[in-house]
Amino acid sequence: MEIESGSYQNIAKKESWRTVLTLAYQSLGVVYGDLSISPLYVYKSTFAEDIHHSESNEEIFGVLSFIFWTITLVPLLKYVFIVLRADDNGEGGTFALYSLLCRHARVNSLPSCQLADEQLIEYKTDSIGSSSSMPQSGFAASLKSTLEKHGVLQKILLVLALIGTCMVIGDGVLTPAISVFSAVSGVELSMSKEHHKYIELPAACIILIGLFALQHYGTHRVGFLFAPVILLWLMCISAIGVYNIFHWNPHVYQALSPYYMYKFLKKTQSKGWMSLGGILLCITGSEAMFADLGHFSQLSIKIAFTSLVYPSLILAYMGQAAYLSQHHVIESEYNIGFYVSVPEKLRWPVLVIAILAAVVGSQAIITGTFSIIKQCSALGCFPKVKIVHTSSKIHGQIYIPEINWILMILCLAVTIGFRDTKRLGNASGLAVITVMLVTTCLMSLVIVLCWHKSVLLAIAFVVFFGTIEALYFSASLIKFLEGAWVPIALAFCFLLAMCTWHYGTLKRYEYDVQNKVSVNWLLSLSQTLGIARVRGLGLIHTELVSGVPAIFSHFVTNLPAFHQVLVFLCVKSVPVPHVRPEERFLVGRIGPKEFRIYRCIVRFGYRDVHKDDFEFEGDLVCSIAEFIRTEAATATAAETNGEDDDRMSVVGTCSTYMQGIEDHYESDLDDPNKPGTSEIRSPKPKKKSKSKIKKRVRFVVPETPKIEKETRQELMELTEAREGGVAYIMGNAYMKAKQGSGLVKRLAINIGYEFLRRNTRGPRNMLTSPNASTLEVGMIYHV
Repeated sequence: MEIESGSYQNIAKKESWRTVLTLAYQSLGVVYGDLSISPLYVYKSTFAEDIHHSESNEEIFGVLSFIFWTITLVPLLKYVFIVLRADDNGEGGTFALYSLLCRHARVNSLPSCQLADEQLIEYKTDSIGSSSSMPQSGFAASLKSTLEKHGVLQKILLVLALIGTCMVIGDGVLTPAISVFSAVSGVELSMSKEHHKYIELPAACIILIGLFALQHYGTHRVGFLFAPVILLWLMCISAIGVYNIFHWNPHVYQALSPYYMYKFLKKTQSKGWMSLGGILLCITGSEAMFADLGHFSQLSIKIAFTSLVYPSLILAYMGQAAYLSQHHVIESEYNIGFYVSVPEKLRWPVLVIAILAAVVGSQAIITGTFSIIKQCSALGCFPKVKIVHTSSKIHGQIYIPEINWILMILCLAVTIGFRDTKRLGNASGLAVITVMLVTTCLMSLVIVLCWHKSVLLAIAFVVFFGTIEALYFSASLIKFLEGAWVPIALAFCFLLAMCTWHYGTLKRYEYDVQNKVSVNWLLSLSQTLGIARVRGLGLIHTELVSGVPAIFSHFVTNLPAFHQVLVFLCVKSVPVPHVRPEERFLVGRIGPKEFRIYRCIVRFGYRDVHKDDFEFEGDLVCSIAEFIRTEAATATAAETNGEDDDRMSVVGTCSTYMQGIEDHYESDLDDPNKPGTSEIRSPKPKKKSKSKIKKRVRFVVPETPKIEKETRQELMELTEAREGGVAYIMGNAYMKAKQGSGLVKRLAINIGYEFLRRNTRGPRNMLTSPNASTLEVGMIYHV
């Protein structure tokens, strides 16, 4: 599946309000599932230990005031009105902010970057129209220069982005646990404590196992149910909230005044500050509004939140506070929870809806975890993993088996280990607020470097929102021994793996650069070693964008033969979400024409979908054929004895220049005795056939005398090589630290990186190359 730039976010800008409202409705199930189910556990976590409900109602009204202003300032003001505008060509999330900074300040962590990458359309501009090449002055220019000069600052920026990413992964473990466990806890009011504890935990575990076990089917099969479930849940909690307000305390709206926050802190003092860790859970899932931006439009997400999600949550929390303000006798530790405020006759229906909503909210964070790991892997910051696209129509629906089972095991471990909402809430709260702090820090840089706004505005943003989030962060961190250590431990493990992999990847690339052989050596092989050229098309996979990799010299000196057409293939990621099909390939020639050696650089964005092997081979051959045809047509080709990377041309996928894809050759080409039967003809634009029958690709050469003979011969050889078979030659490098290396380097390379390399996917899996056509060449890298 080819992902083009015109995805949901761009479609919504051009289509009607009906489309925008449809997207807003669909966003309920994908974006707001986690945020919508927070009323299940906020009050219960807040009043778990630090503070107690009293006759004066100062505690409950103070908590309500904190909840109201926290939801208003963080999700509404920060995310809806500010952060959503910092999208990376329609994509959101921590790595989208980092990608913006990479382009505007040139702090890219990818080693194989080229100047040609900066000519990509999505590289040069973002959604608000600011260009990465716009002139900067004053503080912004000096800040950009400082970041570009000091590698330490670039590493700190990368680590900051990775910390946010690791906490999102930790949230993917903790959110399903606390959501499902809190939803199932509704059975506590229907049976005795001695009995419900034997049902609550097993039921939560069964639901969690089922949730993760069904991930490989994808959400597109049942995704149409997600939005109705969350819509029904929001209508349910808002209706119950309105009932409780008018039935128990119509004056509860007065507690929305900030004065009640002051009274709350004055009375509870340090205990009240510690209880903020529970209040923090009311904004769990706010980051999803930004992270899932790529599936919807800014306007649709804003409409859904401001018109439905925000008022429903406020009414739900006000209704719970109104009920509790008239019920001060706590018969058990469970009666401060959500279900106690639900009318008794509605508890079982609400319990069912709550469990469904918890599953939907958990599904959203799990899918988001898969998505952000894919982004990290594309940018070289996470080991290669198998990525399964569960839908051919819906962009972003992916499944990563290894990560799915790791998340399931960890989720069951924390659920069984903690067995209560209090410690699960402490753990989840720290993960949520850490991601928000990272977003605030990165946003301040985006305001200056990408939006070209005043540094005072960036400082004001950091001070205002940073102060609020730092207050909640400190309250969560103080609960380190009561559950908050879990996200820190998870983040540390994932961060260690990410940094080790990134360090090993950079060292491997440096070794390739330092040990690459010259093109002249390659061109002289036929004279010195008697190299034989065999029929077929050889694809030499390399990370290098120039030169000949050492892995190929190792191969050819031990097996002195290679294919009649040789392509040095580099598949790399660039720091943009999508690369347009017409800009996908960079194609160049190595040596004289008669050598038939090419270099092809295939560029993907960090959200792009890689094609299967057959389709990829077709596009690759098409791009080389178009390069040959264009080179001849423009008469710019010249015989050279060396490689000139400056002569590489941007060539799109075959859809941009194929004349047609037909089931059979035309009748005039079927006659083998007719002149020009085997010639390759030049294309005119034509739409692709929708038939699922296997197709054949034809290339066309203009009937020009100047290129009639030489170019036709080259194109015919390319076609014959493709028909003779495509062989993938890949390097399988074993890395070892050099003798005399430090202890840290030896641990990182010999143990850490090699462990990750052996237990994750190799380049063959990433290219989806067929097993029968793949040749792996082993080589030891001493770095």
